[in-house]
Amino acid sequence: MGKVAALRDRLTDRPSYVVLDGKADSQAVQINTFVKKKKKPDTRLWMRLLSEGDSELLELDRHTLTQLVSIPARDLRILGPVFSQSSAILAREKAMVVNLEFIKAIVTAQEVFILDPTSAAVNPFINQLKGQLRTVKAGHNNQELMQRKTTEAHDALSGPDFTASKQDELPFEFRVLEVALDTVCGFLEKEVKDLECNAYPVLDELTRNVSTRNLELVRSLKSDLTRLLSRIQKVRDEMEHLLDDDKDMADLYLTRKLALSQLDDFNSLASPANSPRVSYLNSRRSSNASYAGTVDDHNVEQLEMLLEAYFVQVDSTQKKILAKMSMLSPGWASDLLFSISNTSRKIGIHIVFFLYCDLHDVCMCHALIYRTYCHDIFLIFCALNFLST
Repeated sequence: MGKVAALRDRLTDRPSYVVLDGKADSQAVQINTFVKKKKKPDTRLWMRLLSEGDSELLELDRHTLTQLVSIPARDLRILGPVFSQSSAILAREKAMVVNLEFIKAIVTAQEVFILDPTSAAVNPFINQLKGQLRTVKAGHNNQELMQRKTTEAHDALSGPDFTASKQDELPFEFRVLEVALDTVCGFLEKEVKDLECNAYPVLDELTRNVSTRNLELVRSLKSDLTRLLSRIQKVRDEMEHLLDDDKDMADLYLTRKLALSQLDDFNSLASPANSPRVSYLNSRRSSNASYAGTVDDHNVEQLEMLLEAYFVQVDSTQKKILAKMSMLSPGWASDLLFSISNTSRKIGIHIVFFLYCDLHDVCMCHALIYRTYCHDIFLIFCALNFLST
C-alpha cells in the first residue's frame, strides 16, 4: 500500500495539462489511475472550432499544427510571447493568421484554431463566436428545409448565378475576424473608460494638494495612457494597412479560394478528349475562371465594409485617449508649476510674519525657511520631470 500511495502522490503532482496515455502499470490499475505522459516542450493548448459551432480542445506541437493549417512554422512566432503586444492579420494560401491583443488564432475556410482558450480574456470571444456560428447554422437549416425541392434540381456549382447568390453571405473566415475585431475594439474602449474614471479624481486631488505622492500618481496615469495609446495605434495601423491594399484583402477570401480550387480539381478529372462532358466542363471552367479573375481583383467589398466599420470605432477610441492625454500636456503642467510657486510664496509670507512676531528664535526660523524652499524646489523638480516623461 505504501508504493500505491507514493504513486498516487506522484500522479497528483503532475501538471494538469499533460495528455493521458492509455497504458498503465499494474500498481496504477489498482487505484484506477492512468499513467500520464509529459507533453512536449513546444506543445500548446488550442481550441479547434468548426464552422458549425462544434469545438474540441487539443494539445498540438508546432509541427502538427503547421501540417493541419498549411502555414510555415515561422508564422507561429507571431502568436508567441515575443509579439504579444503586436497586431497582425496575415493572409496565407489556405489560412489567415490573426494576432490582435489577447486573441491569437489561425483561421481556415472551415475551422479556426484558437490559442489559450481557457484564458479569461479569450472566453468572451469564444462564446460570442460559438453563438453566432450556431445561429447561422440554425438559419441555414430552416432555409434548406423550406427550399429543399428547388435546390435538389440544381448542381452545387451551377454557374455564376449560384455564386452571385452566395456573395451576400459572409464567409466563415470573416465571421471569425468580425467577432475578433468586435471583442478587441470593445475591450480597448473599456480600457479607455476605466482610465478616464481614474484620471479625474487624480487630477482633482493634485490641484487641491500639490504633493510628491499626487505627482507620482499623475505620472503613472500618463504612462498608462501612453501604453494604451500604443496598443490602440497598432490595431488601427493593421486595419489601415489592409484597407490600403486590395490584393491583401483579396488574399483573405479563404472560402472563395477553396471553392475555386475544388472546382479546378473537379474540372481536371480525366475524361475522353472529345466527349461532350469535356466540352461542357471546359466551357464551365472558362466561365468560372473569368468570374474568379474579376472577383479576386476587384470584389473585396465585404471585407472592406467590415474593416471600415471597426476602423472607425478604433479611430474614435484613439481620439478619446488623445483627448485625455491633452489634459496632461505641458501647458497643464506649467500651470502646476505656477501653483507650486504661489504655494511657496504663501508659505514665505507666513514665515516672515513669524519672524516679525518672534525675533528671538532666529535659528528655528532659518530651519523653517530652509525646509520650505527645499520642499518647493523638490516639487518643482518632480513637475519638471513629469513634463519630460
